[in-house]
Amino acid sequence: MSDDVFAPPPFKPDEALQRARRDLRELGLTEREGRFERRGQAIARVAVDGAALKAAIVKRPGRSPEWTEKTLRDNAALRDFVADLKKKLSTWSDRDE
Repeated sequence: MSDDVFAPPPFKPDEALQRARRDLRELGLTEREGRFERRGQAIARVAVDGAALKAAIVKRPGRSPEWTEKTLRDNAALRDFVADLKKKLSTWSDRDE
């Protein structure tokens, strides 16, 4: 039996940022000044931070949002971030904004 273990591809933050931007636009968000918005309200932000991505989602849409921040160090974490945001977007109604 071989000791070879499947290794995931290396995390490339610049490529991951481009993928995150594309995924967030597909969720209907608009990118403005480093933030992603829906109907003028900040919802998420993603930026390269060294060998990782710094990502944040608002706890609740509002004029002065409170952010929940995460550091994404691999592609699985990025997928989880986008999935979590998609779930939150579906639960927030128009009156939450």
